[in-house]
Amino acid sequence: MTNTASPAPPFGRALCAMITPFTEAGALDLDGAQRLAERLVSRGCDGLVLSGTTGESPTTSDAEKAALVRAVREAVGDRASVVTGVGTSDTRHTIELTLQAEQAGADGALVVTPYYSRPPQDAVEAHFREVADASGLPLMLYDIPGRTGTRIEPETMIRLAEHPRVVAVKDCSYDFLGTQKVLSRTDLAYYAGCDEHNLALYAVGAAGCVSTVANVIPRHIRAVLDDFDAGDTARAARRQLRAVPLIESMMSAGLPGTVTAKALLAALDLPSGPVRPPLRPAGREATDGLLAAYRELATYEERTADERHLSA
Repeated sequence: MTNTASPAPPFGRALCAMITPFTEAGALDLDGAQRLAERLVSRGCDGLVLSGTTGESPTTSDAEKAALVRAVREAVGDRASVVTGVGTSDTRHTIELTLQAEQAGADGALVVTPYYSRPPQDAVEAHFREVADASGLPLMLYDIPGRTGTRIEPETMIRLAEHPRVVAVKDCSYDFLGTQKVLSRTDLAYYAGCDEHNLALYAVGAAGCVSTVANVIPRHIRAVLDDFDAGDTARAARRQLRAVPLIESMMSAGLPGTVTAKALLAALDLPSGPVRPPLRPAGREATDGLLAAYRELATYEERTADERHLSA
C-alpha cells in the first residue's frame, strides 16, 4: 500500500513524554501530575504519553499506572489525547495492562518491543497482534532497540500496519532510511521519539513527535511543527537548531532524560520529585548546565517574540 494523502494524526502532533511526579517520600504525586499535565496542554501539547521511558514505567506499579491515567484524564479532559505505556517483556502482562488502560480512560496504548528475551521477528509480530486483538484501544508501537535489544524490522512494521488497531509508531530506531521505507508503504502515523529528529522526521511525513524535552519547553516544541505547517521552513529549522544545546544537555550528556527533565522541572519549581532507584538524581553541576541551556533558549524565545510583536 502506498500513501496518497496524509491521514489525520491519531493522537495529535505535539506529544509530551511526561515524567511521573513523585512526592519527596517517593510516592505517586497525582496532584503534581495533574498540575503538570494542565501546564503542558495549556502551552501547546495536544497529547500526553504517560508511563513510558521518561515516565519511569519500570518502577511504577500497575495500580499506579492506572491511577495516573485517571488523574491526567480528569485534568485535561478532551483537550489532549492520553496515551499510556503498557509494554512489558510478558505478552500476558502487557494485555492485562492494555485492558486496564482502556478501563482507566486512555485514548491509546504505547507498546514497547518485548525486552531482554530478544524474541525473533515472528514472535515480535505475534506479540503485537495479540495485544492489538485484546482491546479496543489503538496502539502506538514503540521501536527503541537501544533499550529493548530487539528492533521492529521495517518489514515487520509493514505487516503490522495491516492491523486496524496498530495505528502509530514512536520511532527511536535511529534508522532514518528504514523509517522512510515504512512511511512510504503504510499509513502508520510516525512520531519522532528522539528530540533531535523532530523536524527531520516531520519533514518527510511524520505525524509529529513524542518529546521528552517538551516537559520543560512545550511551546517551543510545538512552534517548530507550527512553523513548518505554516510554510516557514526556515524559521522551523532555526527553532529546531536553537533547541540543540538543551536537547543535547537533556538527552545526550550521559544522564537519562527522566533524570534531566526532573532536575530542570525541580529547578523551575514545577512538579517533579525524585527519581526512583536504580536511577539517581542529577548533581549540582549537571543541573547548572541544564539551567544554562534552558535560560539561553528562553532568552531567544523572548527576543523573537518581541521582534514579532514589533513587526506586527
